[in-house]
Amino acid sequence: MFKKKECVAMLLAGGQGSRLYALTDTTAKPAVTFGGKYRIIDFPLSNCVHSGIDTVGVLTQYQPLVLNEYIGTGLPWDLDRNHGGVKILPPYQAKSGADWYTGTANAIYQNLQFIERYDAEYVLILSGDHIYSMDYSKMIDYHKKTGAACTIAVIDVPIEEASRFGIMSTKEDGTIFKFSEKPKNPDSTKASMGIYVFTRTKLFDYLIADAKDPDSSNDFGKNIIPTMLAAGEKMMAYSFEGYWKDVGTIDSLWEANMDILGENPVLKLNDSHWRVLSRNENAPPQYIGPDAVIENASITEGCEILGTVRNSVLGANVRVLAGAVVEDAVLMGDCVIRAGARVSYAIVDRDVVIGENAVVGKPRGEAKGIAVLGEGYEVPAGGTVADGAIVSAKGGAM
Repeated sequence: MFKKKECVAMLLAGGQGSRLYALTDTTAKPAVTFGGKYRIIDFPLSNCVHSGIDTVGVLTQYQPLVLNEYIGTGLPWDLDRNHGGVKILPPYQAKSGADWYTGTANAIYQNLQFIERYDAEYVLILSGDHIYSMDYSKMIDYHKKTGAACTIAVIDVPIEEASRFGIMSTKEDGTIFKFSEKPKNPDSTKASMGIYVFTRTKLFDYLIADAKDPDSSNDFGKNIIPTMLAAGEKMMAYSFEGYWKDVGTIDSLWEANMDILGENPVLKLNDSHWRVLSRNENAPPQYIGPDAVIENASITEGCEILGTVRNSVLGANVRVLAGAVVEDAVLMGDCVIRAGARVSYAIVDRDVVIGENAVVGKPRGEAKGIAVLGEGYEVPAGGTVADGAIVSAKGGAM
């Protein structure tokens, strides 16, 4: 019999990440590199550990190999435990057959047994594609204090952006009385962050009922939350103030990387009181050549810079050779930018080689979009990748 845990976290990490195009050809979205030395999943896992939550189920589905290898035993996050710790939860074959997760609610439903084995009183449900630092223990305390069936983390967004999110309309005390999924005319600016705390018994009741509904999309936002509201369950909004970004698109991923730059960055990754834990690569120190030019850049260990890097984030072991220019770009690691090449307003995945005098993208002010190069792509000497183009080693342009 497993020892009781007050709260178990369930981290949804199985989405295809189709809006990241070539970056998720061979990698699950939560395993995409961020900030040079992290993966997106480092953020919710670090939050769990700092919040005192030591039992985390990671629900995988699409391209799970890299993510599974990266998490491993959970040691970098202090989640390598015999009782609890981090556990990978892929879809599995039951007596009735094998089923893919058909939605976020179905993914949790298929793993009710994992929650039951720890006899958890509360269940924290997280998304694996957000960049933020948050103390979940405060949200759980708020949930307990209010006696809610479900508590949803919300962040205030500009009214002109509210139609992009699931919007919570609340009373003065935080009670939710209305939920609108991407409303055309929002009446609130409280956007759901995709972070939920449920009282376990309530969660189980609604997931089991939802699984029996043949017309359901098996989704928390589309089905579970509206059904609970309609049934009169007590639903509370927990307001979060701080940095939070959904990095599910090329633009938002690029913007979040840029947010770590500057003397006073919007997103601070060096907070000693709330470190972002990671399976860091063991790389040698950077080498900056005598003629190199570096302006407003984050350069990770193992890089060799002989050319020019401006307003960019470079992962480990990137080589920028003499005469090459990298500007307004995110290079995820193990890339080579050969002599005379120019990379502008781009996201470049791992193991990409850009040949001599090749041109990728256009300067930000001239470009029609962010150029994206998938893992292992090679641009020949003198070659060109157009601004806004998305190219993959698996199948060329996308």
